[in-house]
Formats: sequence, structure tokens, C-alpha cells
Amino acid sequence: MASPESLDVDDVSPRAWRLLRVAAGYGQRDVEAEVDDVQQAHVSMLESGARALSPARRRELLELYVAELTDDQVRVLVDYF
Repeated sequence: MASPESLDVDDVSPRAWRLLRVAAGYGQRDVEAEVDDVQQAHVSMLESGARALSPARRRELLELYVAELTDDQVRVLVDYF
């Protein structure tokens, strides 16, 4: 398996975004407090597939989540969900 750093944020499904956030221990409001200019609504839309954040913002979210997870946890969530 590749490392989380090598993940293409375009390959992360809406369901995987939600699972990554929850597995990392973040609520949507927690993400809003941790990442500048990202609101709870942005996270909700990303996780529902209604709208995507820019690749740079998605990379920032991924980095926030993977800091709390093992490489294997990240890869399983991204690859299977």
C-alpha cells in the first residue's frame, strides 16, 4: 500500500472523507475550528458528494485526519470505501 502522503485527493470518495474524519476523532464543527476558511457546511458538502473543496483544501483536510490515524487505517478507508 502507498503512504497517505501519496494519495490523490481526487481518489477519496465522499463516504471515505466522512469515515476518515470520524476515525480521526473530529466532528464537522471541530474541523471548522482546525482549518482556516473551512466551514462545517463545506465538510458536509464534501462528505455528501454535493460539492468538492479545492484540491489544496482537501489535501489540508487529509493531512489533519492522517495525523490521528495509522497509514493502514487511512489506506483501508480510502481503498475500500
